[in-house]
Amino acid sequence: MDVYSLVKFLHVVAAVAWAGGGFALMLVAFRADRAGNVEGMLQAMRAIGELGNKLFVPASLATLILGLVMCWFWVGFGELWIIIGLAGYATTFLVGTLIFQPTGDRMAAMIAKDGVTPAALEQGRRILKVARFDYAVMLVIVADMVFKPTLSDMPILAAMAAVFGLGLWAAFDGLRPVAPATA
Repeated sequence: MDVYSLVKFLHVVAAVAWAGGGFALMLVAFRADRAGNVEGMLQAMRAIGELGNKLFVPASLATLILGLVMCWFWVGFGELWIIIGLAGYATTFLVGTLIFQPTGDRMAAMIAKDGVTPAALEQGRRILKVARFDYAVMLVIVADMVFKPTLSDMPILAAMAAVFGLGLWAAFDGLRPVAPATA
């Protein structure tokens, strides 16, 4: 085994922990919310909050650092798929920093002060809706890493742009208040 293969393996493992773990918890919270299971949604949101700094941030940073190491020593930074991957990472980082973290903190503070209120639950639902965009971006990143498109791969780039656009639409739609699920 060569060093590149080891670094690439660790890069993929970190990406799976970051994207897969977050996606699974988001899905659990979404399903609980749709079923009207407030306690289930809150448990999933707590788990997301607790794992954010302990798993998701370190795994995302490991993914980035290992990817940068591969670029620096073996691949370079000039390929379109590298640029798309870095832009995607920057996007998910900004979503986490500017939306998920402050909204989660706001939700936790509301619950600590007033208990579980409709306003606190709305903060959780906002996170879940914006997470649709975040995971659309992650899907684009995964497709980008697998297909490694160039400018001549227009069908792949168009599909990636469509997924990004649908995710962006979900994010703006996700900023509107939502009526809670009824039992």
